[in-house]
Amino acid sequence: MMELQNPWWLGESDRDWEAFEKLTYRIWPNWIENLSLRPFSLNFVIGPRRVGKTLGIKLLIRKLLENEKNPYAIFYFSCDVLESYRDLLEVLNDYLKSKKKRKIKRAFIFLDEVTLVESWWRALKFLIDRGELRNDVVTVTGSISLTIGRHFETFGGRRGNGRTIRVTPLSFREYYGLFYKEFFPLKAEEVFEDYLETGGYLAYLNGDLKVEEIVGFLKADLKALDRSTDLARDIMGAILDKAPSPVSFNSIAKAVGISPHTARDYVELFEAFHILLQVLYLGGDGKVYPRKERKIILRDPLIAKAIGMWTRRTLSIDVLYEWLVQEHLYRKFDEIFYYRNSYEVDAIANGIKVEVKSGERRGGYPKDVRVLSGRDVPDFLYNILSYKDSWD
Repeated sequence: MMELQNPWWLGESDRDWEAFEKLTYRIWPNWIENLSLRPFSLNFVIGPRRVGKTLGIKLLIRKLLENEKNPYAIFYFSCDVLESYRDLLEVLNDYLKSKKKRKIKRAFIFLDEVTLVESWWRALKFLIDRGELRNDVVTVTGSISLTIGRHFETFGGRRGNGRTIRVTPLSFREYYGLFYKEFFPLKAEEVFEDYLETGGYLAYLNGDLKVEEIVGFLKADLKALDRSTDLARDIMGAILDKAPSPVSFNSIAKAVGISPHTARDYVELFEAFHILLQVLYLGGDGKVYPRKERKIILRDPLIAKAIGMWTRRTLSIDVLYEWLVQEHLYRKFDEIFYYRNSYEVDAIANGIKVEVKSGERRGGYPKDVRVLSGRDVPDFLYNILSYKDSWD
């Protein structure tokens, strides 16, 4: 199994490298440049399924092999075939024995989708504490947030030079760059219409991913964590029924017929799957109020399409506009809030205030609130990732 997953050991090409070269639409994943490659490092790469984590890792491996004399110094393993941390520990020990036998001093170890393995963290923590990986660079990927179960904290002080990388579907700017090098407003509107249909998933754009597969992945992850897929569907349906208005866990619970605690558990689980994002209320006093109603957004148009199909809901275009603005601001500033009083502000991040209107602009907002009409959204999304931290 190890040889099958590491064809470069045998001097053979990897299928993912060959597939990448044949793609109609492709982009070099910049996030791999942010990984630490200096021993010792424990890198975490997290993001939804089929967003390109595996392909990015494989492209990094191809790049590393250009300067690596011994191909056995690079080890990749897809952990979705393993059941528990004991299986993972056995695989790692087998590789470490092989590494020692070949007198390899430094190795690059890639463990793909490790969060699907029960108690995966125990195997890594054991080997790190024993010093078995002290000269290596270890990178693990996962579609389920590493913070589930609070096992993330067990690596405090054990990550060396490691970094946490979040991989997301393509932003609108990245998506537009697949078609044009310069920004043209009219072309941006055309490309944006396609973006609303395909989202930022290159696999979908290349015909290698179906909408129903996204639902299938979500249901598989729910079952792996012993959660009800029917209940999850009903909760997500209740969320979409309220969108884009703020909701409480009590209102979701009442709509589905469950306890607020259960509603919160599933919402936080969806957030850990990188499916949705909670937008909390920011008061006029500058304080965040986590007990107030929150807005819940789906983080990509294709995810929204998949969840809409699963729950048999239809989302209006103005909801997608608002969600995209909130998501892009969140990617830029790593925070996102909303405000509602005599007027509403859909998105607040780092002092920037934005209200989204699907039709034409309307008045009645303070001067520091930027009101976007539907036609303004493509330009905003394209430029937001290059804006300074604040606007005049």
